[in-house]
Amino acid sequence: MNNKVPIFLRAAEIAEILGISQPAAYRIIRDLNTELQQKGYMIQIGRVNRKYFAERYGLSVDDLSDQMEQIERGA
Repeated sequence: MNNKVPIFLRAAEIAEILGISQPAAYRIIRDLNTELQQKGYMIQIGRVNRKYFAERYGLSVDDLSDQMEQIERGA
């Protein structure tokens, strides 16, 4: 992962983590970004903040990072 942890997750990554389709992942991104906007945060369309995603899905950021590493290795 180049020792750089991305701030945002993309739909493909969310789909892989949750075992869902990419269209479903895009709906999740849209919903989470709507929540963030309502709280006054800036958003990135088509991506969601990784910490917020982890918080809303009951994951620790470390667990999420471990899953991302496994995905990148093709495990």
